Amino acid sequence: MPTIDIIGHDRAMALIRSSVIPDAAALADALVAGGIHAIEFTLTTPDVEAHIARALRRDTGAVIGAGSVLTPAQARSALDAGAQFLATPGLSPQVAEIAQQASVPLMMGAFTPSEIMQALALGVWAVKVFPAQTAGPEHFEHLLGPMPMARLIASGGIVAGNAQSFLDAGAYAVTAGSSVVPAGALADADWEQLRARATEFSSALGRRVGRGDPGAEESHAH
Repeated sequence: MPTIDIIGHDRAMALIRSSVIPDAAALADALVAGGIHAIEFTLTTPDVEAHIARALRRDTGAVIGAGSVLTPAQARSALDAGAQFLATPGLSPQVAEIAQQASVPLMMGAFTPSEIMQALALGVWAVKVFPAQTAGPEHFEHLLGPMPMARLIASGGIVAGNAQSFLDAGAYAVTAGSSVVPAGALADADWEQLRARATEFSSALGRRVGRGDPGAEESHAH
């Protein structure tokens, strides 16, 4: 399947926000083993471009992107490092233009109906509804009523205990953040703990997790 479509298959992606990443490739290995193949390294992470490049250098089966992209310069830097998708926390026509020129999928942050309409008009691949926990799953039902064509990804405050409720409300996928990749476990290079957390999160979505093989898992694509 096309690389970015793995998000729709897994119905999940991981967001990495940490000051220390000992081994980006080993992190990708752990998350893929736990059933999460799309990984977003945020640009708030020191030396994030180097981590993106390292994660891509080894064939882990992961799709690697850059998040928290705020400026055109950051977008270009992430793309130069090899980022396979970009994500912004809010609306940015300038970043959208760069993503389109590079033919790279863009996930743009939005919250209100007007913001989501603007994001869709910019040709984004998906809209990250952030912070999702603030409004809850019902927010997605209301948004998708008049905009059923929109791919809405729930981001912010998503944990294994509430993730399925957002998918049931129509979210295309959910973002696993610090509940799956806590900064402490990452800094300690506790790959087994991270794999177990990813497996728990994936299992909460009703998926049977197999080592690095999305085709072996049950698809619930929206």
